[in-house]
Amino acid sequence: MRDDLPFVEQIHSDLRDVRWPAPEEIRSRARRRSQRRIVVATVVLAFAGLSAVAVAAPRKSPSPALPAAAPSAAPTRHEITTDALLPPAELSQQVEVQLSDSGLGEPVQLDHQLDYCRTSQGRSDGRKMSILSRSQTLVHTQSPSVATQSKGVLTQDLFRMVPEAATQLFAELDELVAPCAEWRSVGQVKTAEGIRTMEAVHRWAVVQRGFAGDDAAILRDSLTAPRDVQTGQPLADDPSPILVAVVRVGDTVSVLRPWAGGTEADLVRLAVAAAARMCAAANPSC
Repeated sequence: MRDDLPFVEQIHSDLRDVRWPAPEEIRSRARRRSQRRIVVATVVLAFAGLSAVAVAAPRKSPSPALPAAAPSAAPTRHEITTDALLPPAELSQQVEVQLSDSGLGEPVQLDHQLDYCRTSQGRSDGRKMSILSRSQTLVHTQSPSVATQSKGVLTQDLFRMVPEAATQLFAELDELVAPCAEWRSVGQVKTAEGIRTMEAVHRWAVVQRGFAGDDAAILRDSLTAPRDVQTGQPLADDPSPILVAVVRVGDTVSVLRPWAGGTEADLVRLAVAAAARMCAAANPSC
């Protein structure tokens, strides 16, 4: 995925700043021409690539008023710029490094563990497809290596979707997590005593809705610590829940994943801030 905007998208962006004559201005010019008794008047409406030609002959009676033009629609946004992403200043931690990327036609992934829970039961992963996306990873300023996940703060994926698919994603959230409401995961873990078979229980749920943008939700996985299948002994204390925020503004959907230490209240606040930034990319605009 490249961070550069395609050339054609840049032209599209530049065209949004072109000033087209307002309908009232066009009608005013037409009336002035009629008063000067011009036999043939040509009015060109250069809007959205459409043109109309009007020819008028001399008349004794006043010309009928031109029909009111429909209000101009806002230009359709396509590309997603970095302005639509959550700024580092919204985080309480010191964040200096941002890793950003962009892509085309990628699946909207909420969480890889949720995907695995579904596919391990013979189900589809339930992902929707996007048109294009932009992502960023925010890490601590003091992080010696951006690859060290424990030093991470937040990842954000921002997708543009077909509007129907974006709304359907939220309509199907409860159905998506239902098979994982209590899912027993079993795997092998390498410890000082050797390879041990461990199990953990994941409990996925949609715990909050409608707090930001056109739609929003918090997904939470309350999981247990891995336990030895033979002895029943836990490998560690129960970990913090896995939290995921999903926000929709128009045809854009943002997925926020804090890496560690954040609360649901923190994530809700970030989701609200993310929704405000998404207005820069959404169709229709805010």
